[in-house]
Amino acid sequence: MTNHEEGVNPERLRTLLEHMVNIYSPSGKEEEVITFVAEHLKAHGVNVQLQQVDEQRSNLVATPEGLDQIELCLVGHVDTVAAYDLDDYGFEMDGDQVRGLGTVDMKSGCAAMVEAFTVLCGEGGRTPPVALALVVDEEEDSAGARALVDEYHFPWAIVGEPTDLAPCLGHFGYLEVFLRARGKRAHSALPEVGQNAIEAMLRLLLHVTDFAASEGSRLVYNIRELSGFPSGFVVPDLCEAWLDFHLPPDMRMDSLKAELENIVAPDAVGLSSLDLYLRFEDTYAGYEISPNRAFVKRLRKVYETMSREWSPQLFRSHSDGNVLWAAGIDPIVLGPGRLELAHSQDEGISFADVVTAAGMYLNIARSVA
Repeated sequence: MTNHEEGVNPERLRTLLEHMVNIYSPSGKEEEVITFVAEHLKAHGVNVQLQQVDEQRSNLVATPEGLDQIELCLVGHVDTVAAYDLDDYGFEMDGDQVRGLGTVDMKSGCAAMVEAFTVLCGEGGRTPPVALALVVDEEEDSAGARALVDEYHFPWAIVGEPTDLAPCLGHFGYLEVFLRARGKRAHSALPEVGQNAIEAMLRLLLHVTDFAASEGSRLVYNIRELSGFPSGFVVPDLCEAWLDFHLPPDMRMDSLKAELENIVAPDAVGLSSLDLYLRFEDTYAGYEISPNRAFVKRLRKVYETMSREWSPQLFRSHSDGNVLWAAGIDPIVLGPGRLELAHSQDEGISFADVVTAAGMYLNIARSVA
C-alpha cells in the first residue's frame, strides 16, 4: 500500500469483496447483498438508510451524520447479470488476481467505495459532504438509480463502472430497439407457399447492420436476441429481434431513430408484402463534461498526487450514469477493472487495482470542500 492509499485496510477490503462476490445477486435478487453491506457499514459506525425501490428491494444510502447537503455521491450497483452457464461463479483468488461473477461489473468498485467511505467516516473531525449509494437493478431497468434521484440530489457523482481507473468525462448514449417481422405459416416442405419471417428478419438485419457499420467506430451495435415462432416442421410466420445501439455523445438520438425508421420501412428493404414493426424501448442520452469544471480540476489533482496518468475517456456502454445525468447530476465514470472482461466467463480483476481504487475514492472524497 502506498502513501496515497493511507487509511485503506486491504485485508478488510479483500474480505468484504469476497463476501459480496459469494452472495449471488442477479437483478431482482439483490436484498441479501444489500443487507450484508448495510450491516458491515453499521458495524463500523456508518450512518446507513435503506431506500425502498419496490416491495422486495432497497437501495443502500450512507451519509455522514449531521450533514444536510451532499456535494458528491459515490454510486455503485450491486446486481450482476445471471450466472447463465457458469459452473462456478463464486470468489477465487490466485496471487493478485480475483475472479468471480461481478468482480468487474461491479462489486470490486462497490467494495472499494464502501472501504473508502468507511475510512472517511472514521477519520474524525469534519466529514466532507460526500455520500455513498449502492443501488439495485442496473443490469435491467435502472430502477434503483431512478429511485435514488427521485429522493436525493447532489451535483456530482462518481460511478464505479469498470474503466481501468481512467476518468470518463464523457458517456455514450444508449438505444434499445425491438424489431418484429410477420410472414405466412406453411408446411416446412413447401416454403414457397409461405412467407418465412426469419428469412425476412435476416434480410432486415443486414440492412440495419450495414447502416450501423457505415458509421465506422462511432456507432456501436449488437444483435442481442433473435427468436422465430412457431417451432416445429413449419415455415415460421413470426420473428423478433432485440438490438442494442451505443452512440457517442455528439450523435443525435432523434436522427438515429429517424434513420432506423427509414431503413425498416417495408418498401425500403424490398419486403412490402410483410408486416414489419419497429419499437424503441430504453433511450438514454449521452453526455460530455468539460475538463475546465472546478470539480474535474480537483479530480485531476488527485491523479497527479497519486502519480496516475490523466487521460479522460468516453464510457462506451450504458450505465446508471445516464440516469443521473438526466436528473441534472454530473456523473464521472471511474472504477477498477476492464469493461471487456465484464459479463464474460473470464471476469476477473487485479486486487491491487481494487486497493488503488479505494485509495482514489478516498482521496477524491477528501478533496471535496
